Amino acid sequence: MKHTISVLVENRFGAFNRVATMFSGRGFNIHSISIGETEEPEISRMTLVTSGDDQIIEQVVKQLNRLIDTIKVIDLTGQPRIERELALITVFYQKGTRTELTNICDIFRGNIVDINNRTLTLEITGPPDKIDAVINVVSQYGIKEIARSGTVALKRGEQSKIQPIRLGRTTTKEKEKV
Repeated sequence: MKHTISVLVENRFGAFNRVATMFSGRGFNIHSISIGETEEPEISRMTLVTSGDDQIIEQVVKQLNRLIDTIKVIDLTGQPRIERELALITVFYQKGTRTELTNICDIFRGNIVDINNRTLTLEITGPPDKIDAVINVVSQYGIKEIARSGTVALKRGEQSKIQPIRLGRTTTKEKEKV
């Protein structure tokens, strides 16, 4: 089973290398990894997608917490979260298929970011399964190359209940308070 793990680390030289070395040294596989600064420039967020059973993931989380630069580790799997990925997909086209590819791009709410006489490049953002769906659909035209960013994810914010609006007439005393 795939797990999405968010790791806050100090934005220092070698932090990424220590995480990558920990994974390779323990024989854990990384399906994707994305890293970038957070709202605080001295802190970076790594989003790792890895696989394994609960025991393996528990070991991954423990090992990540032991690293010197680690601030916080969160396994987002099973929690309400927002996941996005960016893909650039260069596809071959011929005279009659350019319109079809443009329509496919529109259906998936993507953009055509480059075009020449033989290929066009699609930019698609969304959850990883949407990226996989686009790749599946355009593969019949011939894919020249693909670049994927890897998953970035955040836990969804807590949803607070909105107080119901009281309907009815306002009394004179209530109006005086306002």
